[in-house]
Amino acid sequence: MTALTATAPAPTPAPHLLRWLLRLHRPALYVWAALLVITAATLLWLGGPLTDDAAAAWREYNACEQPSCVYDQDSIVLYKDVYNYATFAVLAVPFLVAAWAGASLIGRELENGTDRLAWTQSVSPARWLAAKLAVPAALVTAGTGLFVLLHHLAWSAGEGKIDTAKSWHDSATFYAGGPITVALALTGLLAGALAGLVLRRSLAALGTGAVAVAALWLGLNQALPHLWPAETRLSSLQSGPALEGTEVGYGLVTTSGDRIADPNCGGTFIPECRHVMERLDATAYYVDFHPASHYWPLQLTATAIVLAVAAAAALIAFRLVRHRTG
Repeated sequence: MTALTATAPAPTPAPHLLRWLLRLHRPALYVWAALLVITAATLLWLGGPLTDDAAAAWREYNACEQPSCVYDQDSIVLYKDVYNYATFAVLAVPFLVAAWAGASLIGRELENGTDRLAWTQSVSPARWLAAKLAVPAALVTAGTGLFVLLHHLAWSAGEGKIDTAKSWHDSATFYAGGPITVALALTGLLAGALAGLVLRRSLAALGTGAVAVAALWLGLNQALPHLWPAETRLSSLQSGPALEGTEVGYGLVTTSGDRIADPNCGGTFIPECRHVMERLDATAYYVDFHPASHYWPLQLTATAIVLAVAAAAALIAFRLVRHRTG
């Protein structure tokens, strides 16, 4: 009797992680590429022809000395609308990334159990998570970095040429044109991934990741004026407080040098206010503010804080995977 020897099947080789990830998330890659092209083209259009046309229209308006002035109002309105839409698109990136990371990148795989399948293909859980985060992180950082660079250049092109151009300390302009938004997008990726690991449900992780970015943004916005020492400017009681740049606080200075709250009655040219100031023993108004020279210190300090939050989220995510898989 001939003995039949059963041959064990060869182990399935580990898939090429990069190729696997790109194939798995091909729809998201197409959407990101389309968003990259459309937003970049819009910002180039904004900083080039739109700025030139709006600046020319404002020169026509300012040079006009007649009651009925003819100028290209449509160019001014178009510049304003495109600037607002482009700024909103840049600021929306961290929320979109967080929602996608929570729902599709991590949450859906844990919900369907495909993460376990990947781990049986000679891919360790830590390596699986590292690959899942590294490739999107590189694409998100590069794409968002391009957005904020083009937005900053577009804003700079209109500075001093367009009367209704946003100031540097306008909240939306400040965030959309600096590295803070790049750090927020990267943090959104890690926060969404962490939400997916914790909740293991795509829909719940989608909302949690976006809410986490919103909470971080709100907290950062409240802390931003205090991240760098402010400058102080004094002004006379008659002229009122000289508000300029990013305001941190203002009030009155007394003869003893103490700071007290502003009664908000106006300048001393109003008799009633003059009596109030005399009763308060006030000598001048003070304003603590950030001038334009504080733009980059504020940007870089806030970016460092957000990146620290991103690093903490990544550390927690890897520890959670290690704890669950032993």
